[in-house]
Amino acid sequence: MLRAPLVAALLIGWALPAAAVDCDRTDYEGRSYTICQVDAGQEDLALFLNNAGGAPYGSFKAVREALAQDGRDLAFAMNAGMYHEDRSPVGLYRENGKEARAVVSNPGPGNFGMLPNGVFCFGPGRAEVIETLAFNARPEGDCPNATQSGPMLVIDGDLHPRFLVDSTSRYIRNGVGTSDDGTTAWFAMSDLPVTFHEFGSLFRDRLGVRQALYFDGNVSRLYAPQIGRSDLGVRMGPIVGVVVSAGE
Repeated sequence: MLRAPLVAALLIGWALPAAAVDCDRTDYEGRSYTICQVDAGQEDLALFLNNAGGAPYGSFKAVREALAQDGRDLAFAMNAGMYHEDRSPVGLYRENGKEARAVVSNPGPGNFGMLPNGVFCFGPGRAEVIETLAFNARPEGDCPNATQSGPMLVIDGDLHPRFLVDSTSRYIRNGVGTSDDGTTAWFAMSDLPVTFHEFGSLFRDRLGVRQALYFDGNVSRLYAPQIGRSDLGVRMGPIVGVVVSAGE
């Protein structure tokens, strides 16, 4: 992917956060997507749900304001999992080893319950998308940060079995896929409404990942200063981002 022109960042008054994240737009099968590639082996991935007072952040702006107090900033961020009206996670949420909600393994209503669903799991130097039952079989210490969502988009190189080529259900959708060695994560968001089949195919056939997870649709939001983007809209629940020192 080509990097966004430096002049664009200067015009909107944002400093580019070095090479922490590479974001750009790409076309695949006639549809446009924004993809942010993160070196999970080197960059500081983090989850955000509640501030120090226990209230949900809800926005990229609130996260940036909190980080600024410690001289840090966001290089990239995206909504990262489904949530209830009070912004609490629908499924597993674990931040820096502290679990706010336990994993949900049983089928249920909506996209989250369309099994198999999965977990985006990361710790120092590694990020993985793991199907929920496989995640349950692993030692808890393997995954200090985790957010559960569903459905899985790609499972062991195959699209979710319930995705239909001729589906008419289209939304702006976002999700994440990871490399087999855990060193790279691709966060993608459609620029226009797409089906599950189209979105899953982006990860499997364009990005070449064998494991990918759906985060959400319709409420999808992206913060990508490299391309001059900071989405507004409904308040979010879980947020994933890459943290850098302010001014990087």
